[in-house]
Amino acid sequence: MRKRPILPIPRLSLLLTHAGMLAERVWRAFWPFFSVLMLILAALMLGLQDLVTVETVWIVGSLSVLGLLAALALGARRFHLPSRAEALMRLDETLPGRPIQALMDSQAIGAMDADSVALWHAHQNRMAQRAAQAEPVKPNLRLADRDPYALRYSALLALVIAALFGSFWRIGSVAEMTPGAAMAGQGPSWEGWVEPPRYTGLPTLYLADQSDPTLSIPQGSRVTLRFYGEVGAHSLTETTTPLGTEAATAPEQEFVADRSGLLRIDGPSGRDWTLDIIADVPPQIAVADIAEAEAGGQMKLPFAAGDDYGVQSGSATIELDLASVDRRYGLTHEPEPRDVISVELPMPITGDRTDFIEDFIEDFSEHPWAHLPVKITLTARDAADQETQSEPYMTALPARRFFDPLAAAIIEQRRDLLWTRENAPRVAQLLRAVSHLPEDVFRSDTAYLRLRVTLRRLETFTEYGLKPKQQAEIAQSLWDLAVLIEEGTLADALERMRRAQERLTEAMQNGATDEEIAELMQELREATQDYMRQLQRLAQENNGEEGQQGQNGETMQMTQDDLQRMMDRIQELMEQGRMAEAQQALEEFQQMMENMRITQGQGQGQQSEGQQAMEGLAETLREQQGLSDQAFRDLQEQFNPGAQAGENQGNEGRNGGQGRGESHEGQGGQGQGSDQAGEGQQGQGSLADRQQALRDELGRQQQNLPGAGTPEGESARDALGRAGRAMDEAEQALRGDDLAEAIDRQSEAMEALREGMRSLGEALAQNQQNQPGQGAQEGDMQANNRDPLGRSPGAAGSISTDDNLLQGEDVYRRARELLDEIRRRTGESDRPEIELEYLKRLLERF
Repeated sequence: MRKRPILPIPRLSLLLTHAGMLAERVWRAFWPFFSVLMLILAALMLGLQDLVTVETVWIVGSLSVLGLLAALALGARRFHLPSRAEALMRLDETLPGRPIQALMDSQAIGAMDADSVALWHAHQNRMAQRAAQAEPVKPNLRLADRDPYALRYSALLALVIAALFGSFWRIGSVAEMTPGAAMAGQGPSWEGWVEPPRYTGLPTLYLADQSDPTLSIPQGSRVTLRFYGEVGAHSLTETTTPLGTEAATAPEQEFVADRSGLLRIDGPSGRDWTLDIIADVPPQIAVADIAEAEAGGQMKLPFAAGDDYGVQSGSATIELDLASVDRRYGLTHEPEPRDVISVELPMPITGDRTDFIEDFIEDFSEHPWAHLPVKITLTARDAADQETQSEPYMTALPARRFFDPLAAAIIEQRRDLLWTRENAPRVAQLLRAVSHLPEDVFRSDTAYLRLRVTLRRLETFTEYGLKPKQQAEIAQSLWDLAVLIEEGTLADALERMRRAQERLTEAMQNGATDEEIAELMQELREATQDYMRQLQRLAQENNGEEGQQGQNGETMQMTQDDLQRMMDRIQELMEQGRMAEAQQALEEFQQMMENMRITQGQGQGQQSEGQQAMEGLAETLREQQGLSDQAFRDLQEQFNPGAQAGENQGNEGRNGGQGRGESHEGQGGQGQGSDQAGEGQQGQGSLADRQQALRDELGRQQQNLPGAGTPEGESARDALGRAGRAMDEAEQALRGDDLAEAIDRQSEAMEALREGMRSLGEALAQNQQNQPGQGAQEGDMQANNRDPLGRSPGAAGSISTDDNLLQGEDVYRRARELLDEIRRRTGESDRPEIELEYLKRLLERF
C-alpha cells in the first residue's frame, strides 16, 4: 500500500488552531468555576469578611467552597482535549475546496491509466498549494447560549472593582479567624477611629497608627472601636465620658469624648492613650464702631466677630432705653408695650469666619423708636450652639432725617402717635394748628389736602376709640406725607432747584452728616442740570436772542464748568466744616442761578441740530460709563465685603457711588464731585432703573438723529440700535443680580455708542461739505474756541474733543511711540505718586 504524502500545512497555523480549540473547550467547560472563583476573590479583597461575624464567614465560606468544587467537577465532566485530526478539520473548513481532506485522499479509479494518474497528481499539487496558505483559525469564545444572563461578566466586574478599591492582602484576614490564629497573628486584632466634629474640618485619626501616648482632640470627638476574634479577648476602659466605661467587651464600642481622660484597650496587642480634650471656645462679638445713618436713612453698625472654628450665625436685639428717653411733650405718657427688634446679622458669604468685620445695615426709619435711645445687643452662635452676647451698645437709633421743618414736625407727631394712642387728641390738635394757614406753610396743594384727609380720619377714629390697626394706618399716612413734603413733587425745574437749595441750607443748619450732605448736593446738581437744559431749549427756541434778566436788568452768562466749580467749592467747604462760608456761597449760587443765562459753547452763536445730537450722545456715553463704573465697584465689593463702598481699586466715575467727579475726565473743574451720595444707597435695583432711563433717553435721541438717507447716517442708526439692545440686556442682567454679565453688555453698549458717534460725525462732515457757507461759519466759530494747544473743546464744556485724532499716514506708529513713552515714564519711580497713578490708569485703559 502506498504511503500518504506529507501535508504541506504551516506548522504554526496548526499549533495556533489547536491551542485555540483547547482554550475554547476550557472556557466552555469551566466558565462557572471561573465565575465562582472571581466572586470569592472579589469578596475577600473588598474585606467583606471583616464586616460580619466569624460564624457568618465560615458558613458563607463553606458554601462557596462547595460551589467551587461542584463547578470544577461539572467542567471536568464536560471537557475533552482536541485531537490533531480535529484541528486539521477546523483548519480545512476555512480553506476553499477542502484541500487538506483532498491531500489525505487516494485515487480510487483510473490508477492504471497514465493520463488519469497525471490528472490526479496535478489536482493534489493544486490542493497542496492551497493548504500551504492556511491561516490560524480564531477560537469561538462566545458563551451567550450557555450564559444568557452574563453572570461571568458580573463576576468579572466585581473582581475589577475589588482590584481598584480593595487589596489583595486583605485575603489574609481570613486566616486570623481560625481557632488560635488570633494569638499567633501579627499586628493588632482591633481597630479604632477618632472622628472630630464635622464643623472643625479636622481629619479622622486611626488609633492603630498613633504612636504618641497623648492625643489632643477637639471636644465632642466620637471614638469608635471594633474588636476581632473571640468575644471577651479585648476590653475597653475609658474616663472621658461623665460615667466612664470599665472593661467593656462588646465587639463594637462607640462614645463621645467630652473631657480629658484615659483610653485603654486590654487584650492582645492592647494599647492605651491619654486624651487631651481641646475645649470649643465660645464665639466673640463686639461693636466695632459707632452707629450712624447712611444717606438713605439706613442704620450702619460695624461689628467684629470671631470663633475658633468659625461663627455660624448672629443676631441683633434692639430694646428701647426708656430711662434715657427725654420724657417731654408727646413722650410724657407711658409707652405702649412693643416687642424688641430682633434681626439676623449678615455673615461673610465667602472667606474665613474665624475673624471678620461686617456692617449691620437695616432701615429703621419708620419704626416708632427711630432717633430714640436704644440698647443694641449683638449675639453670635457657633456650630456647637454656643452663644455669646456683646456688651449693650447705647445709642440713638439711627434713621432718616427730615430737614424740611414741616416734614420734621409731621414725623414728630407720628412718633408721638405710635408712642401711645393716648396722644391721639394732642396729635390731631397740633396737626390742625399746622394746617391752619396752608398758604404760609405748604408748597404743594396735594400735600395740604392729604394732611387734611389724614387729620379727619384721625379725629374720627379718636372719637370712637383709636384701634391698633387704625393707629398703624394713620402712622403710615403721616410717613408718606412727610416723604412727599421732604422730596417734593415739583415738575418745574426752577422750583425744584430752589427746593434743593433750601433743603441743603436746612441740612447745614441742622448739622447733617457727610453722607446726607453729599446726597443733597447730588440732588442740587441734578436739579441744576435740568434747569440749565430748560434754559438751553428756551434759548434755542428764541434763536439765542432772549434770556432771563436779573432784578438789576443785567444778564449773566455762565458755562456748565462755572456752575460745577461753584458747586464743588460749596461741597468742599461743607466737608471742611466751614458751614458759614458754605451757606454764604450757596446763597450767592442761588442768586446767580436766578439771574443767569446759559451760554452755548463760549456764547458764540447757536448749536446746530447735528451738534446737539453729538452732545446728547456724548452725555449718554458718559452716563453709561458711570453706570458701568458703579456696577464694577459693586461686583468688587461682593468679593471684598469688608471694604467701604467705592474703595476697591480706587474706582472713579460718573454717578458711581463714591466717584470723584462727574466724569472720568473731570480732574480739573469737576474734581471732588458729589457722587459720594451714592454710597450705601445705589443698589442693584437703582442701577437697573437708571439703566432703563438711559435706554429710554437713547431711544428719544435716535428719533431726532440727523443724516437720514445717507450711508453714514444709517450706519449711525444701526450702531445706536445695537447700543440700545445691549442696554436692554444690561438692564435685565442688573435686575437678575448678574453684575458680571451687566458689565459686559454695558461695554458693548459703549462701544456701539462710540461707533455711532463716529458715523454721525462723518455724516455731519459730509453735510458740511454740501453746505459750504454753513461749514465755513461753524469752522470759524470752532477756530475761535480752540484752547492754547489748538484743540477744540468737546461737548458740555469738557476738555475732550469730538474731532478725529487719527489723521495722517503714520498714526499707528505715533500711537505706539506714545504708548512706549507712557510705559517708560511709569517705570521711573522718582516721579510724583499722583503722576504715576495717572500713567497707570492710562495703561490700564489703552
